[in-house]
Formats: sequence, C-alpha cells, structure tokens
Amino acid sequence: MNMMKMHCQDSALRWLTDEFTPISLDALNQKAEMMSRIDNKYVVDRWSLESIRPALLEEFDILEIEDRRAFTYDTRYFDDPARSAYYEHHQGLRKGFKVRVRRYSDAGLCFLEVKVKGRRGMTIKNRQSYDPANLGALTPGAYAYAAGIYSGHYGKPFEYDLRAALDIQYQRITLVAKSGGERMTIDGQLRFRTAEKSLDAPQDVFIVETKSALGRGFADKALRAMQARPTKKCSKYCIGMAALGEVSRWNRFMPTMRRLRLVEGTKLALQARTLARAA
Repeated sequence: MNMMKMHCQDSALRWLTDEFTPISLDALNQKAEMMSRIDNKYVVDRWSLESIRPALLEEFDILEIEDRRAFTYDTRYFDDPARSAYYEHHQGLRKGFKVRVRRYSDAGLCFLEVKVKGRRGMTIKNRQSYDPANLGALTPGAYAYAAGIYSGHYGKPFEYDLRAALDIQYQRITLVAKSGGERMTIDGQLRFRTAEKSLDAPQDVFIVETKSALGRGFADKALRAMQARPTKKCSKYCIGMAALGEVSRWNRFMPTMRRLRLVEGTKLALQARTLARAA
C-alpha cells in the first residue's frame, strides 16, 4: 500500500482562508501546542463555515508556512489483523489506542504518533520524529515506542501485531485563538485508501475539530450557535475502515457517515467484499 501523494493548491479553500492574520508554526506552538486537551469534532457543510467565518476572523489567527494556509496531511494508520484498534474504539472502551505515522507533506515533517485516553475523555498524544522511508511497516524502535506509551499509561502489556491498515489524506487549515489556549482544525478534501480501494468524501463537507482545555471554547460556541452538535463517533480511521468495507460492524459510526455522505460508498464496498469472498 503506497502512501498517497497529492499536491492541492490553497486556491480551492481561499474562500475560507483569506483575511485571517497569519501565525507561524513556532508561534502557534508557543500559544497552544495542546498535546493534552479535550477534543470536540463536528461535521459541517460549507454554508455553516461561511456563516461563522466573520466571528472566527475576530478571534483566531491562521497557521501559515511559506505562503501556504491549507496543508496536505498524509496519515498511515496501523492495526492488527483482528482490527483491535478499530473495534476497541467502536465498543467505546476506555483503554483504546491509535498508532499512526503522519507526514506533513508541505512542511517536510513526519512523526510517529500514539494516542491514548486520559481522564474525562481527554486525548493524550505522544509523538516522535519518524523517517518517511519506513512508512511500509513500523520499525522495531517505533513498535517499542508505541508499546511503551501504551503499557506505561494503562499498566498492561501491548500485544498487538501492528500492520499498515489505512491511508487517509486531506487538506487541513489550522486556526489558533489570538488569546491562546484554543485551536481549531478544519479538514476537507478527504480521501480514504487501502491497498485495493479508495473513496473520496464530497468536497463541500468538512470535519472540524476544536481543541481546548475544557472542551468549551469560542469555536464550540460559534458552531453550536449554528445548530452544529459534537459528533462523538468521528474517528477518521474508523470512518475510513467502515466506508471501505474493511470491518463488519460500524453501526456507531453510521450517523457520522451519513453526514459525510459516505453511506453509499460503504454499501458498494460491502458488496465488493461479499463478492470477493464468494469468488
């Protein structure tokens, strides 16, 4: 499974990114690195974003690197053959995990990232630099790092045979509150891919994620004023696995898949999977 490559121009999202005051990556991290935070995710359409944009302009700056404001994210998720990471998330287990390698294509950066769950639903992300030449499989050192994070956090052994499971690519816009302590990401042009299949989400729907210490920041209030509500089951990894028919149960993610208009793609993927097994 080859990591996808796509070079989208900022022009497709200029309607959203223009007029914000730019902020550098270093300045953003100083204001709100947010490695431990409460995340809220929303699925919204273009009209909703256009409606709250004036309010966001007053409160947020936008990440800009080398004149770019929308950045390509290539992410490879790892799971075991039993899809334990997926099903533990589907079941809502408190001791879930995600292991991924994320390449920030436009910035020339690549990290191994391990997510675990903290108290009160807080997400704790750990990461270290990673050589993109090793994207095909986790190196022994990368596996040991993931195992150490998991075992140290949950107090139990990490016994998962991790292999590449899904690639996801999208364009991300990152906003940071002028006052600090809050971030907001807007992801569009989503593409999901396994070794055999790929599926694109519609261009006019977006996954918005707010990140703040208490989960009740300005962005949350603006979105809720537009009748948007947090989507609890909005893991891109889980959505992609379900939409491509890589798992047999996805009922908890169906509301989000409907909002992303991926349900028809899920039906086609399931039909293809059934036919392949019959053959």
